[in-house]
Amino acid sequence: MNVNRLFAIANNTFLEVIRDRILYIIGFYAIILTLIINLLPQLAASTEDKMFLDFGLAVMNILSLIVAVFLGTGLINKEVEKRTILMLIAKPVSRNEFIVGKYLGLSAVITLCVAAMSAIYLTFLQVNNITYSATSIIINGIFLILQLSLVAAIAITMSLFTGSILATALTFAVYLMGNITQELLQLARISDNLELKRITQGLYLLLPDLSRLNLKNEVVYGLSALPDAATLFINAGYSLLYSVMLLALAVLVFYFREF
Repeated sequence: MNVNRLFAIANNTFLEVIRDRILYIIGFYAIILTLIINLLPQLAASTEDKMFLDFGLAVMNILSLIVAVFLGTGLINKEVEKRTILMLIAKPVSRNEFIVGKYLGLSAVITLCVAAMSAIYLTFLQVNNITYSATSIIINGIFLILQLSLVAAIAITMSLFTGSILATALTFAVYLMGNITQELLQLARISDNLELKRITQGLYLLLPDLSRLNLKNEVVYGLSALPDAATLFINAGYSLLYSVMLLALAVLVFYFREF
C-alpha cells in the first residue's frame, strides 16, 4: 500500500466533501445551540444548565452521525454511478488503497466537524457561565470521533453490498442496535427461551458495542464519572480494531466487484 497514493485519495475525498458544503452543518449546530440556550430558561429554570449540557452533546452526536452515515454510504456508490470509478481503478491505484483512502478522508471530515462543534459548545458553556469539565468534553469528542469513524466503516461496507438508500437504513439500524448490545446481553442472561438467548447472544457477538464509545452521560455528570484510563484505552483499541476488520471486509468485497 503506497502512502503517497493513500494520502492523495484521502485528501481528494476530504476536499470533495468540503466543496459539497457539508460544513454548513457546523453553522446549523451553532444556530440550534443559540435557540436552546434562549428557550431553556423558560422551560426548566432550575435544571437548565444540565439540560443544555445534555442537549448540546445530543445534537452534536446526531448531526455528526448524519454526516458519517450519508457520506459513508454515498462515497463509493457516487463514483460508480458517475462511472469515475473506471478511471480510478485503471490508474496505478489498488482497490484497497481506494477504500482505505476514502475512509481516511471521511474520517478527517468527521474529525473536523466534531472538533469545530466541540469548540462552539465549549464557547457557549463559557459565555453562559455553565459549570463544565473541559477535559471530559475533549475526551467525549475523541470517543465520538472513534465511534463515528467506526460507523463510517460500517456505512462504506454496507454500500458495497447494496444501494445507497438501503445501505443508509442498514447503517442506522446497526448504529441503533450497537448502542443497546449490553441490554441484549442482559436479555440473553435472564431469558428462559433458548432460541431467544441464542439470537441475542449472536447479535451481541456480531454487532459493534457502540455504547462503550458513548460518554455523553459521563460528561453531563462530570469528570469523576468517566471510566478509568485503562478502560478508555481498551475501548479505543476496540473501535480501531473493529474498523480495521470492517475495512478488510470492504476491500475483499470491492476486490471481487465488477464494474
